[in-house]
Amino acid sequence: MNKKLLQSVREYKKQSIITPLLVTLEVLMEVLIPLEMAKIIDIGIAEGNLGYIIQRGLILVIMAMMSLFFGVQAGNFAAIAGAGYAKNLRHDIYYKVQDFSFKNIDHFSTSGLVTRMTTDITNIQMAYMMSIRLLARAPIMIILSWVMTLTLSRKAALLFLIVIPVLGGTLLFIAKKAHPHFIKVFDEYDELNNSVQENVNAARVVKAFVREDYEIGKFHGVSKYVYQLFTTAEKIVAWNSPVMQFVMYAVIMILIYIGGKGIVTGIMETGALTSIIVYALQIIGSLTMVTFVFVMIMIAGASTDRIVEVLNEIPEMRDPADAVTSVADGDIIFDHVSFSYAGEGGNLSLKDVNLHIKSGQTVGIIGGTGSAKSTLVQLIPRLYDVTEGSVKVSGIDVRKYNLESLRDQVSMVLQKNVLFSGTIYDNIRWGNENATDEEVQNVCKLAQADGFVREFPDGYNTQIVQGGNNVSGGQKQRLCIARALLKKPKILILDDSTSAVDTKTDALIRKAFREEIPNTTKIIIAQRVSSIEDADLIIVLENGEISGIGTSEELLKTNAIYREVYESQVKGGEDHE
Repeated sequence: MNKKLLQSVREYKKQSIITPLLVTLEVLMEVLIPLEMAKIIDIGIAEGNLGYIIQRGLILVIMAMMSLFFGVQAGNFAAIAGAGYAKNLRHDIYYKVQDFSFKNIDHFSTSGLVTRMTTDITNIQMAYMMSIRLLARAPIMIILSWVMTLTLSRKAALLFLIVIPVLGGTLLFIAKKAHPHFIKVFDEYDELNNSVQENVNAARVVKAFVREDYEIGKFHGVSKYVYQLFTTAEKIVAWNSPVMQFVMYAVIMILIYIGGKGIVTGIMETGALTSIIVYALQIIGSLTMVTFVFVMIMIAGASTDRIVEVLNEIPEMRDPADAVTSVADGDIIFDHVSFSYAGEGGNLSLKDVNLHIKSGQTVGIIGGTGSAKSTLVQLIPRLYDVTEGSVKVSGIDVRKYNLESLRDQVSMVLQKNVLFSGTIYDNIRWGNENATDEEVQNVCKLAQADGFVREFPDGYNTQIVQGGNNVSGGQKQRLCIARALLKKPKILILDDSTSAVDTKTDALIRKAFREEIPNTTKIIIAQRVSSIEDADLIIVLENGEISGIGTSEELLKTNAIYREVYESQVKGGEDHE
């Protein structure tokens, strides 16, 4: 088991240590039972001594009860240790992911992370349980059974010395042949989960384009490949049983031959032969158990690599030792900022951007698709780090801030608005979990959401279904804006977050911003000129560079891109009217 993952055992070390100790006691009782059986046969039955048979029979019952007790306790402790270990692993992975930057998250697919936290951890949990119980049991059983056989017959013990490595080696060979197929399965699980996730999330699009058959075919293709991989692996593993059965019966036949000759010549007693056959079954059964556990460990090995990959991922962003914990105001400076998603040497999305936004200003950003509008604003709350230059908030480089403190003061409503399962109150309180009902309702009024919320039968207690699919796009945007406002941030960023609302509602939202949060720096990315026309400053981006900056009136005179967009939207609208 990987050392990195074993750190997650933590408070379940006690159960993990006690389990193999209890297993040892269980095995010891099981190994002594055949000896007592031999005595009953060779002494009690042979001599017709009923008292001896009863005496040894009671000892047998006690041993069996003790073996049962130790086995049940070992099972309980193993279950607690395995489930607890899995719980800690999920906790560690989930908390690790919370520290990831966007760049870290980009390394893993959503479905891949889900598979790691479900299927992969379940595999590791099962392998761990088997390791501390069955893997501890099998070697002890083999050794003690062989020692007991040695005390009864050297020839039988020598036979076991030949059979054990041959059978064990054969079974391990079979397991190794199956291993590569099990590894491939988990990569395909990611594809399978991704297919399901995409289909569910895009259910409306799938139905709108009548593509159900295509999606079913795509899912069937991946599912069939997973089936083929599992079938191939299981066909190989299926050889375990016939090989084990063949060896078991061959060994028993040889033991009967050796024992029969011994009984005839008076070298061996009938009870001793019976005990040796029982020990043979115990040894072969233990070897089979080892192989089964080994297969599970190999499957878990593939899962271990995938989980360690997440745990070893180094968060790109770390707080400095003397991190700044308070943001004084919403002043923003971009100082010769260049950025590439691929890091140094990659294609630059932003190129030498110099910009000063004063605290309390309303700033509009406009530009064509791919002009890096979203990239620009994502550098302010440090969702990504600059490749060159620096971004300063309140005169301090964002890399010097405590991340939580910085993001608490920079509220951002992303292009892809997300609502969570729960009531509207619950969703808005993501901005401030301690907010009163009045505070929630007030920010909804600012975001022009209060009106439609009150029209719902349950008002603010209306349940939002997964993904917010029971509210319209415009309603979802306004609820997300309200959630961002509840944080009372120094900087508010709306990344094309009013695209689904009508122009009148858009104007009311901007009016509320001007009147109610004048000291908050407001950055609005928009495709509509009307959404940013009255901004204090408008930035025109083109191919990651600032093409123009100024008020609407100034840009109409100096910037061809802005003038073209303005005329196509404003004048085009007038001509149409």
